[in-house]
Amino acid sequence: MIRVGVVGGTGYTGVELLRLLLPHPEVEVALVSSRAEAGQRIDEIFPNLRGHTDLCFSLPDTNTLRQLDAVFFATPHGVAMEMAPALLAAGTRVIDLSADFRLSDPSVYQHWYGLAHQCPELLSKAAYGLPELFGPEIARSSLIANPGCYPTAVTLGLAPLLMAGWADSEGLIADCKSGASGAGRSARISLLLTESGDNVAAYGVSGHRHRPEIEETLGRLAGQPIQLQFTPHLMPMIRGIHATLYARLRSPRSNEELQSLFQECYGPEPFVDLLPFGSHPSTRSVRGANICRLAIHQPRPGQVLVLAVIDNLVKGAAGQAIQNLNHSFGLPITAGLEQIALLP
Repeated sequence: MIRVGVVGGTGYTGVELLRLLLPHPEVEVALVSSRAEAGQRIDEIFPNLRGHTDLCFSLPDTNTLRQLDAVFFATPHGVAMEMAPALLAAGTRVIDLSADFRLSDPSVYQHWYGLAHQCPELLSKAAYGLPELFGPEIARSSLIANPGCYPTAVTLGLAPLLMAGWADSEGLIADCKSGASGAGRSARISLLLTESGDNVAAYGVSGHRHRPEIEETLGRLAGQPIQLQFTPHLMPMIRGIHATLYARLRSPRSNEELQSLFQECYGPEPFVDLLPFGSHPSTRSVRGANICRLAIHQPRPGQVLVLAVIDNLVKGAAGQAIQNLNHSFGLPITAGLEQIALLP
């Protein structure tokens, strides 16, 4: 059994990790940390886990964590980079769900996250944890940077067009909607039901911290810099991301060619579901499941729209982190992740 720990187990991503890890056939959850809730039984705070674990939250202790096979960081930005060097030196694999290792340039990280990077020498060693596109790198790395939720949907939706050189690298647009759980579990007035219900609002239009992550990853796949207008919106729902992605083709392509391109890219991937051309995927169809569902449209010749939906807490966070764990330890990629989406 692979013995794992979860640092930061009281947020939505932390409890989602536990929901998926506890029944995983090859994993033993040995430790879950929380500074605020140390000593408290986990199932008293998250009653959905009652009967599945007797663990209590503990303080995050590097000496204890380094004895584990792998550690997930479901923490605010800045925590993982302080603890990762000691864990990696001990041979413990690190899967970080924060942004600490997603960006290759420490100055870009500091600009967007307001923190000086504590171990910039590790940035070049971190694998970007999008298994469908970087599987071999993930398999051989001890440090995995789990992508953000928006970057997961946007990157999977646009990558085939850019890797093939079919789409212009400028003028890309990502119009995205997210449920309130994407903002975390901390109390904010804007997330109160009376504030967010019956309401749709854009935010971060002039610059969102996920934009440099998306541009860096897509630029790497395209082999050249790309420009993206990324506009996120908060929706009155708990889970889900819907990304409407716009691109211009360099030369005419038929609908059949576009569908074939995506099929060749994602055909063998169990967690990307390519719908028939012209379909309309919905967020409720992926709720609770580790699936990115895609559909392609070409409303006018040369204008391509890709629709991508994910559950922001699963394929956009915890489920993808477990995909990365499976890759890293040579397990079947679907291990612990075959849950069917919830309906209604």
